[in-house]
Amino acid sequence: MAILESVIEIGATGIRLLVAQIQDSDTDDGKFWSVLDSSELPVSLGRDVFITGTISRDTMLQCIRVLNRFKEQIATWAISPEEITVIATSALRNAKNKDAVLDRIKVKTGFTVKVIDGIEQNKLTYLAVSEAFRNQSVTLEGINSVILEIGGGATDIMLIEQGQMAGVHTLRLGTIIAEQLISTVGDKQDLKRFLKEFIRVTRKSLDNEMNFTNIQQFIALGAEAEIAGAICGVSIAPKIKKISRDDFDNLVAEIQNYTAEECVARFKISRYDAQALHIGLLAYQVFLDFTHVKEILVLYTNTREGLIVNTLHKPDKALQKKFYQQITASAWNLAKKYRVDEKHAETVRRSALKLFNELQTDLGLDPDTRILLETAAILHDIGMFIRADDHHIHSAYVINHSDIFGLTREQIDIISQIAYNHRGNHSPQEMPQFLTQPRSARVAVLKLTALIRIADALDRGHSGQINDFKITVRDENLIIHCNTLQDLSLEKRALAEKANIFEDVFGYKVILG
Repeated sequence: MAILESVIEIGATGIRLLVAQIQDSDTDDGKFWSVLDSSELPVSLGRDVFITGTISRDTMLQCIRVLNRFKEQIATWAISPEEITVIATSALRNAKNKDAVLDRIKVKTGFTVKVIDGIEQNKLTYLAVSEAFRNQSVTLEGINSVILEIGGGATDIMLIEQGQMAGVHTLRLGTIIAEQLISTVGDKQDLKRFLKEFIRVTRKSLDNEMNFTNIQQFIALGAEAEIAGAICGVSIAPKIKKISRDDFDNLVAEIQNYTAEECVARFKISRYDAQALHIGLLAYQVFLDFTHVKEILVLYTNTREGLIVNTLHKPDKALQKKFYQQITASAWNLAKKYRVDEKHAETVRRSALKLFNELQTDLGLDPDTRILLETAAILHDIGMFIRADDHHIHSAYVINHSDIFGLTREQIDIISQIAYNHRGNHSPQEMPQFLTQPRSARVAVLKLTALIRIADALDRGHSGQINDFKITVRDENLIIHCNTLQDLSLEKRALAEKANIFEDVFGYKVILG
């Protein structure tokens, strides 16, 4: 059976449409999909936002006209407006009048737009890249890679070390922002120096996660990279082209001598693309200069395709497991950056997940919350890097201001609240932001905090002496049976201090036997 999926993306430089057909495969691959229709129209949302901070009335009306046009186009495929996924990225995300614009779009088009943050966009990009690499000679496995997409309003970076996620970042640097700098920094050489300095400062932070000189594979996405691939790339897979380092450097040097009009004529591209081409390729080159790679892989994929892949593989347990592994890899790399006691974090992680698995009936939580518990266990003591006293406060702050691959800002906020409440006598319900959250988030914070506190108490001395335990429930008591001959007086005292939230939430008295 064939299913149609449609996605509209409202970006910084334009609005883009994708209609795809998902079908059952005759092979063991499960499902496959193909593009039926796609369109793109320029809209200067980013130029408005990054100059004035708001989206102008004219741009908003243009945006509504394009969306209604796409709505009619999608209707020819017998897809109703309610079945269309509409997302927005950096421009709407940063607009001061975002809520007003979203309301007008809803009223005039019927579309409910989901504004995704940079981390969620990274997730969709990763899924799209993984799909493009599937069953190809090139791979992300066992190799150090950087995935780089320079958009109109932001630059998204993913660092992958030996196939595992090492870090994700969204930088406030895009072709539109850089374009505005030309008038203030002078000519293009001055702009290149500015880009080098901006990226050099950023690189210091990135090198803590993975040294750029160790990168073996440079993967570029985005309109300017695709144009470069069309000009001097060699196709090595259906959605992948390879450009040698020398050919890319020569192209960048050549293009810097052309006006936008000359780029339109020579490369048969739109004027809109030509205006950003100089800056976009220059920015890729600056990042490239920090590495020793000899070639670039240009991928012809995008966030819209990532959404289709996400829908396609939702039931795929193997892909979901791999994706969760990338989330925990990102969390462990963040923990290493702040010198977390990894032995203690691993012990708490293991105990918390065992409690989660054993108490499924009492928890009543979505299985997807398990990854939030695991991430919170890894990072609960991350604030110790700043100061041991009140480290739970610092843990919450660091988590809330960090990027963790694959998790939304709402999920990261839940994790930060769990970390804040993993010690002390206070309850999550006493926090001001707790009552402003949806009920599902409040329940997750309460129950996962209760589990983390028990798991942390079981390793109070950071000795890892409780390696295994069993759980039985008897007469409203939860009894933890430990397979150890060690003195557990310290852990029993810790449980007496930290079991209060668990007992309030689940109604069980916790006994360490």
